[in-house]
Amino acid sequence: MIPDPSHPLPEIEAYLRSCLDDLAFPPALLDALRYALDGGKRIRPTLAWHACEAVGSPGEASLPAAAAVEFIHAFSLIHDDLPALDNDDLRRGRPTLHIRSGEALAILAGDALHALAFDILARRTPSPALAGRLVDELAAATAGMIAGQVYDTLGGLPPGLSDRERLELIHRNKTGALIRASCRMGALCASSGAGLPPACASGVPLTSGAGVLPASASGSPHLSAITRYAECVGLMFQIIDDLLDVESHHDTAGKRTGKDAAQGKLTYPSILGLKGSRAEVRRLHDEALSALRPLGPDAEGLRSLCRLLAERRK
Repeated sequence: MIPDPSHPLPEIEAYLRSCLDDLAFPPALLDALRYALDGGKRIRPTLAWHACEAVGSPGEASLPAAAAVEFIHAFSLIHDDLPALDNDDLRRGRPTLHIRSGEALAILAGDALHALAFDILARRTPSPALAGRLVDELAAATAGMIAGQVYDTLGGLPPGLSDRERLELIHRNKTGALIRASCRMGALCASSGAGLPPACASGVPLTSGAGVLPASASGSPHLSAITRYAECVGLMFQIIDDLLDVESHHDTAGKRTGKDAAQGKLTYPSILGLKGSRAEVRRLHDEALSALRPLGPDAEGLRSLCRLLAERRK
Protein backbone atom coordinates (compact mmCIF):
# COMPACT_ATOMS: atom_id res chain seq x y z
CA MET A 1 0.00 0.00 0.00
CA ILE A 2 1.38 3.42 -0.99
CA PRO A 3 1.50 5.68 2.09
CA ASP A 4 -0.40 8.98 2.14
CA PRO A 5 2.35 11.64 2.24
CA SER A 6 -0.08 14.16 3.75
CA HIS A 7 -0.53 12.24 7.01
CA PRO A 8 1.66 14.64 9.08
CA LEU A 9 -0.43 17.69 8.16
CA PRO A 10 -2.49 17.81 11.39
CA GLU A 11 0.68 17.82 13.51
CA ILE A 12 2.32 20.40 11.25
CA GLU A 13 -0.74 22.67 11.43
CA ALA A 14 -0.91 22.41 15.22
CA TYR A 15 2.80 23.20 15.52
CA LEU A 16 2.52 26.24 13.26
CA ARG A 17 -0.33 27.57 15.40
CA SER A 18 1.72 27.02 18.55
CA CYS A 19 4.51 29.18 17.13
CA LEU A 20 2.15 32.17 17.12
CA ASP A 21 0.31 31.47 20.37
CA ASP A 22 2.79 33.04 22.79
CA LEU A 23 3.66 36.16 20.79
CA ALA A 24 3.03 39.53 22.46
CA PHE A 25 2.36 41.25 19.14
CA PRO A 26 -0.26 43.88 18.29
CA PRO A 27 -3.57 42.16 17.45
CA ALA A 28 -3.56 43.47 13.89
CA LEU A 29 -0.12 41.97 13.27
CA LEU A 30 -1.10 38.60 14.75
CA ASP A 31 -4.21 38.59 12.58
CA ALA A 32 -2.07 39.30 9.50
CA LEU A 33 0.36 36.51 10.39
CA ARG A 34 -2.43 33.98 10.82
CA TYR A 35 -4.01 35.03 7.54
CA ALA A 36 -0.70 34.73 5.70
CA LEU A 37 -0.04 31.25 7.10
CA ASP A 38 -3.57 29.95 6.60
CA GLY A 39 -4.47 27.74 3.68
CA GLY A 40 -1.06 26.70 2.39
CA LYS A 41 -0.39 23.25 0.95
CA ARG A 42 2.53 22.80 3.43
CA ILE A 43 4.71 21.19 0.80
CA ARG A 44 7.97 22.41 2.35
CA PRO A 45 7.27 21.32 5.94
CA THR A 46 5.96 17.99 4.66
CA LEU A 47 9.20 17.50 2.75
CA ALA A 48 11.13 18.23 5.95
CA TRP A 49 9.06 15.68 7.87
CA HIS A 50 9.55 12.91 5.30
CA ALA A 51 13.26 13.69 4.87
CA CYS A 52 13.68 13.25 8.62
CA GLU A 53 11.93 9.87 8.40
CA ALA A 54 14.08 8.91 5.40
CA VAL A 55 17.19 9.22 7.58
CA GLY A 56 15.61 6.98 10.21
CA SER A 57 14.04 9.30 12.81
CA PRO A 58 10.41 10.14 13.63
CA GLY A 59 9.10 13.00 11.55
CA GLU A 60 8.15 14.92 14.70
CA ALA A 61 11.83 15.70 15.21
CA SER A 62 11.69 17.95 12.14
CA LEU A 63 8.89 20.23 13.37
CA PRO A 64 11.05 23.26 14.32
CA ALA A 65 12.75 23.13 10.92
CA ALA A 66 9.43 22.54 9.16
CA ALA A 67 7.83 25.56 10.82
CA ALA A 68 10.82 27.81 10.16
CA VAL A 69 10.81 26.93 6.47
CA GLU A 70 7.06 27.56 6.20
CA PHE A 71 7.44 30.95 7.90
CA ILE A 72 10.09 31.94 5.33
CA HIS A 73 7.87 30.68 2.52
CA ALA A 74 4.91 32.72 3.81
CA PHE A 75 7.10 35.82 4.12
CA SER A 76 8.26 35.39 0.55
CA LEU A 77 4.70 35.12 -0.77
CA ILE A 78 3.57 38.27 1.04
CA HIS A 79 6.45 40.29 -0.36
CA ASP A 80 6.28 38.75 -3.86
CA ASP A 81 2.62 39.76 -4.09
CA LEU A 82 3.30 43.43 -3.30
CA PRO A 83 2.74 46.11 -5.98
CA ALA A 84 6.48 46.73 -6.26
CA LEU A 85 7.10 43.10 -7.27
CA ASP A 86 4.44 40.83 -8.81
CA ASN A 87 1.49 43.09 -7.94
CA ASP A 88 -0.90 40.19 -7.32
CA ASP A 89 -4.36 40.53 -5.81
CA LEU A 90 -5.16 36.83 -5.39
CA ARG A 91 -3.37 34.14 -3.41
CA ARG A 92 -4.77 30.75 -2.33
CA GLY A 93 -8.13 31.80 -3.71
CA ARG A 94 -8.34 34.85 -1.40
CA PRO A 95 -7.23 38.48 -1.53
CA THR A 96 -3.50 38.85 -1.03
CA LEU A 97 -2.50 40.27 2.34
CA HIS A 98 -1.76 43.78 1.11
CA ILE A 99 -5.20 43.93 -0.54
CA ARG A 100 -6.90 42.69 2.63
CA SER A 101 -4.91 44.53 5.30
CA GLY A 102 -2.99 47.28 3.56
CA GLU A 103 0.50 47.47 2.15
CA ALA A 104 2.19 48.71 5.33
CA LEU A 105 0.91 45.85 7.48
CA ALA A 106 1.71 43.32 4.77
CA ILE A 107 5.33 44.48 4.63
CA LEU A 108 5.63 44.36 8.41
CA ALA A 109 3.99 40.91 8.60
CA GLY A 110 6.51 39.61 6.07
CA ASP A 111 9.34 41.12 8.10
CA ALA A 112 7.98 39.48 11.26
CA LEU A 113 7.72 36.04 9.64
CA HIS A 114 11.32 36.32 8.45
CA ALA A 115 12.55 37.09 11.97
CA LEU A 116 10.31 34.51 13.64
CA ALA A 117 11.63 31.71 11.41
CA PHE A 118 15.09 32.06 12.93
CA ASP A 119 13.62 32.57 16.42
CA ILE A 120 11.87 29.20 16.10
CA LEU A 121 15.16 27.50 15.30
CA ALA A 122 16.95 29.26 18.15
CA ARG A 123 14.32 28.52 20.82
CA ARG A 124 12.78 25.20 19.79
CA THR A 125 15.68 23.15 18.40
CA PRO A 126 16.94 20.61 20.98
CA SER A 127 20.63 21.55 20.82
CA PRO A 128 22.61 24.72 20.07
CA ALA A 129 24.83 22.83 17.63
CA LEU A 130 21.88 21.63 15.58
CA ALA A 131 20.25 25.06 15.78
CA GLY A 132 23.38 26.60 14.28
CA ARG A 133 23.42 24.11 11.43
CA LEU A 134 19.76 24.71 10.67
CA VAL A 135 20.22 28.49 10.80
CA ASP A 136 23.12 28.20 8.33
CA GLU A 137 20.97 26.13 6.01
CA LEU A 138 17.91 28.39 6.17
CA ALA A 139 19.89 31.62 5.88
CA ALA A 140 21.67 30.39 2.76
CA ALA A 141 18.40 29.20 1.22
CA THR A 142 16.65 32.49 2.01
CA ALA A 143 19.48 34.44 0.41
CA GLY A 144 19.30 32.21 -2.66
CA MET A 145 15.53 32.63 -2.87
CA ILE A 146 15.86 36.42 -2.74
CA ALA A 147 18.64 36.43 -5.34
CA GLY A 148 16.46 34.31 -7.61
CA GLN A 149 13.64 36.81 -7.24
CA VAL A 150 16.01 39.62 -8.18
CA TYR A 151 17.14 37.72 -11.26
CA ASP A 152 13.52 37.04 -12.20
CA THR A 153 12.23 40.57 -11.54
CA LEU A 154 15.16 42.95 -12.03
CA GLY A 155 17.67 40.97 -14.10
CA GLY A 156 21.43 40.93 -13.55
CA LEU A 157 22.01 37.36 -14.70
CA PRO A 158 25.58 36.37 -15.61
CA PRO A 159 26.39 37.01 -19.28
CA GLY A 160 26.75 34.26 -21.84
CA LEU A 161 24.01 31.93 -20.58
CA SER A 162 21.46 30.35 -22.87
CA ASP A 163 17.77 31.00 -22.19
CA ARG A 164 17.47 27.60 -20.56
CA GLU A 165 20.54 28.16 -18.39
CA ARG A 166 19.17 31.54 -17.31
CA LEU A 167 15.81 30.03 -16.44
CA GLU A 168 17.36 27.17 -14.49
CA LEU A 169 19.59 29.57 -12.53
CA ILE A 170 16.56 31.69 -11.61
CA HIS A 171 14.47 28.79 -10.42
CA ARG A 172 17.13 26.71 -8.71
CA ASN A 173 17.39 29.77 -6.48
CA LYS A 174 13.95 31.39 -6.42
CA THR A 175 11.99 28.15 -5.95
CA GLY A 176 14.54 25.40 -5.53
CA ALA A 177 16.69 26.80 -2.71
CA LEU A 178 13.93 26.65 -0.11
CA ILE A 179 12.74 23.21 -1.24
CA ARG A 180 16.32 22.00 -1.03
CA ALA A 181 16.67 23.47 2.46
CA SER A 182 13.39 21.86 3.57
CA CYS A 183 14.71 18.40 2.75
CA ARG A 184 18.22 18.97 4.08
CA MET A 185 16.99 20.55 7.31
CA GLY A 186 14.62 17.64 7.87
CA ALA A 187 17.47 15.20 7.39
CA LEU A 188 19.71 17.19 9.74
CA CYS A 189 17.01 16.96 12.42
CA ALA A 190 17.12 13.17 12.33
CA SER A 191 18.55 11.99 15.66
CA SER A 192 19.46 15.64 16.27
CA GLY A 193 21.80 15.49 13.30
CA ALA A 194 23.90 12.68 14.77
CA GLY A 195 26.30 11.26 12.24
CA LEU A 196 25.55 13.85 9.60
CA PRO A 197 28.04 16.48 8.43
CA PRO A 198 27.61 20.20 9.00
CA ALA A 199 25.11 22.07 6.91
CA CYS A 200 26.27 24.08 3.91
CA ALA A 201 29.38 26.06 4.70
CA SER A 202 28.80 29.55 5.99
CA GLY A 203 29.68 32.24 3.51
CA VAL A 204 29.38 30.02 0.42
CA PRO A 205 27.00 31.82 -1.96
CA LEU A 206 24.09 29.98 -3.49
CA THR A 207 23.89 32.30 -6.46
CA SER A 208 27.01 31.72 -8.49
CA GLY A 209 26.80 31.08 -12.20
CA ALA A 210 26.28 27.41 -11.39
CA GLY A 211 23.26 28.06 -9.18
CA VAL A 212 22.78 26.44 -5.79
CA LEU A 213 25.41 24.26 -4.19
CA PRO A 214 25.72 20.87 -5.90
CA ALA A 215 24.90 17.59 -4.22
CA SER A 216 28.63 16.87 -3.91
CA ALA A 217 28.75 19.60 -1.24
CA SER A 218 26.35 17.64 0.92
CA GLY A 219 28.77 15.41 2.82
CA SER A 220 27.21 12.08 3.85
CA PRO A 221 25.68 9.58 1.39
CA HIS A 222 22.25 10.04 3.03
CA LEU A 223 22.39 13.81 2.81
CA SER A 224 23.73 13.63 -0.74
CA ALA A 225 20.81 11.43 -1.79
CA ILE A 226 18.27 13.75 -0.18
CA THR A 227 19.94 16.82 -1.66
CA ARG A 228 19.81 15.38 -5.17
CA TYR A 229 16.18 14.39 -4.68
CA ALA A 230 15.38 17.91 -3.49
CA GLU A 231 17.10 19.58 -6.44
CA CYS A 232 15.08 17.48 -8.88
CA VAL A 233 11.81 18.07 -7.02
CA GLY A 234 12.45 21.82 -6.79
CA LEU A 235 12.94 22.19 -10.54
CA MET A 236 10.05 19.83 -11.29
CA PHE A 237 7.80 21.92 -9.02
CA GLN A 238 8.64 25.11 -10.94
CA ILE A 239 8.05 23.54 -14.35
CA ILE A 240 4.62 22.41 -13.19
CA ASP A 241 3.96 25.95 -11.91
CA ASP A 242 4.83 27.26 -15.36
CA LEU A 243 2.50 24.72 -16.99
CA LEU A 244 -0.33 25.63 -14.60
CA ASP A 245 0.13 29.31 -15.44
CA VAL A 246 -0.54 28.42 -19.09
CA GLU A 247 -3.16 25.71 -18.74
CA SER A 248 -5.18 26.47 -15.57
CA HIS A 249 -7.91 28.95 -14.73
CA HIS A 250 -7.36 31.15 -11.68
CA ASP A 251 -10.36 29.53 -9.96
CA THR A 252 -8.46 26.24 -10.02
CA ALA A 253 -4.98 27.56 -9.39
CA GLY A 254 -6.03 29.89 -6.55
CA LYS A 255 -4.02 32.75 -8.07
CA ARG A 256 -3.96 34.74 -11.27
CA THR A 257 -2.81 32.74 -14.29
CA GLY A 258 -1.43 33.81 -17.64
CA LYS A 259 0.79 36.42 -15.97
CA ASP A 260 4.12 35.07 -17.18
CA ALA A 261 3.24 35.34 -20.86
CA ALA A 262 1.72 38.79 -20.34
CA GLN A 263 4.93 39.99 -18.69
CA GLY A 264 7.18 38.37 -21.30
CA LYS A 265 8.94 36.20 -18.71
CA LEU A 266 11.07 33.21 -19.56
CA THR A 267 9.21 30.01 -18.71
CA TYR A 268 9.74 26.33 -19.41
CA PRO A 269 6.77 26.14 -21.82
CA SER A 270 8.12 29.16 -23.72
CA ILE A 271 11.49 27.43 -24.16
CA LEU A 272 10.61 23.72 -24.28
CA GLY A 273 6.96 23.86 -25.33
CA LEU A 274 4.18 22.12 -23.45
CA LYS A 275 5.17 18.64 -24.59
CA GLY A 276 8.86 19.20 -23.82
CA SER A 277 8.02 20.66 -20.39
CA ARG A 278 5.96 17.60 -19.49
CA ALA A 279 8.80 15.35 -20.64
CA GLU A 280 11.19 17.28 -18.38
CA VAL A 281 8.78 16.82 -15.45
CA ARG A 282 8.84 13.06 -16.06
CA ARG A 283 12.64 13.03 -16.29
CA LEU A 284 13.08 14.95 -13.03
CA HIS A 285 10.47 12.79 -11.31
CA ASP A 286 12.33 9.62 -12.30
CA GLU A 287 15.71 11.10 -11.31
CA ALA A 288 14.35 12.16 -7.91
CA LEU A 289 13.11 8.63 -7.23
CA SER A 290 16.39 7.16 -8.41
CA ALA A 291 18.29 9.40 -5.96
CA LEU A 292 16.38 7.84 -3.05
CA ARG A 293 17.37 4.23 -3.78
CA PRO A 294 20.19 4.17 -1.18
CA LEU A 295 17.70 5.15 1.55
CA GLY A 296 15.50 2.07 1.17
CA PRO A 297 11.97 1.83 2.58
CA ASP A 298 12.45 4.69 5.06
CA ALA A 299 12.22 7.10 2.11
CA GLU A 300 8.79 5.92 0.95
CA GLY A 301 7.19 9.14 2.20
CA LEU A 302 9.49 11.20 -0.02
CA ARG A 303 8.74 8.92 -2.96
CA SER A 304 4.99 9.28 -2.50
CA LEU A 305 5.29 13.04 -2.17
CA CYS A 306 7.34 13.23 -5.37
CA ARG A 307 4.65 11.32 -7.25
CA LEU A 308 1.96 13.57 -5.83
CA LEU A 309 3.82 16.76 -6.75
CA ALA A 310 4.41 15.52 -10.30
CA GLU A 311 0.64 15.18 -10.76
CA ARG A 312 -0.55 18.34 -8.99
CA ARG A 313 -3.11 20.54 -10.67
CA LYS A 314 -2.88 23.66 -8.47
